[in-house]
Amino acid sequence: MKVGVISDTHGYVERVKLAMEKFFADADLILHSGDVLYHGPNNPNYKGDDYNPKALANMINESKIPFVIARGNGDSEVDQLVLKVPIQAPYAYAFVNGKRIVVNHGHLLPTDKDKDETATHLHADIFITGHIHTTVLERRGNTIFLNPGTVSPYLTNREDKRTSVAVITDDKIQIFDLDTSEVLMSLNI
Repeated sequence: MKVGVISDTHGYVERVKLAMEKFFADADLILHSGDVLYHGPNNPNYKGDDYNPKALANMINESKIPFVIARGNGDSEVDQLVLKVPIQAPYAYAFVNGKRIVVNHGHLLPTDKDKDETATHLHADIFITGHIHTTVLERRGNTIFLNPGTVSPYLTNREDKRTSVAVITDDKIQIFDLDTSEVLMSLNI
């Protein structure tokens, strides 16, 4: 089974299309850890020509690959009006190949200790967050913690300014540079 993992798309439709074409075309499921359509043209964080939340909503709605979405701090009830996929809050769950995957945006779990306690309480094998716009892939205790980063070059907080997505397969998790397809991080499951 192949699972695509994406976060903090913030309405940047062309960047999500790129992820879908390069990494998720043959995925069985896509997990999104929030901030799907967020910003709006009057928001000072809005930059670039590919911000088009309506087109992104339509793309997700028409996707042959199912999306599971956890609510981010920028997702609203108005966003849910244009998305056919439910935005689940505060957690979304998936069971893949016997692994319990918990998805949460992460804005209400600011520390690793908070994430560790929640992951332990929920018996998560893989705990996925977003929000910080940078990549994380590490095992702590019995849980793998994953943050795929962001697809937006305007929002990335990586020092090297790379944008990224992640892929979970039967035996490993990899985070890829969205533009170069280089593996940025990898961890065996």
